[in-house]
Amino acid sequence: QVQLVESGGGLVQPGGSLRLSCAASGSIRIIYDMDWYRQAPGKQRDLVATITNGGRTNYADSVKGRCTISRDNAKKPVDLQMNSLKPGDTAVYYCKAHVVTTDYRNVEVWGQGTLVTVSS
Repeated sequence: QVQLVESGGGLVQPGGSLRLSCAASGSIRIIYDMDWYRQAPGKQRDLVATITNGGRTNYADSVKGRCTISRDNAKKPVDLQMNSLKPGDTAVYYCKAHVVTTDYRNVEVWGQGTLVTVSS
């Protein structure tokens, strides 16, 4: 069993910063791509940022230049540093990982989400 647990969400004023973290645990052989998604109330879940296990990154246009995704393969977590936050960034943020388990199964795992609220 593989689990992802997000942390770091909260209330922040416009223009502020937050750092989200996603910790992975369980029967993990290797983690390939790790992603951050977000879902605002009444909207679909959208991809925010992706990082491969080689360190290649990709960002949604809406966050490009304001967010940085990073990971430490030795410790398995993935972080999302968010700066210059706007009210439109308010959403539940989810971590997702493509994992190969110790018994060689390919699984896609989601975390439970962490709420980010940007408001004055």
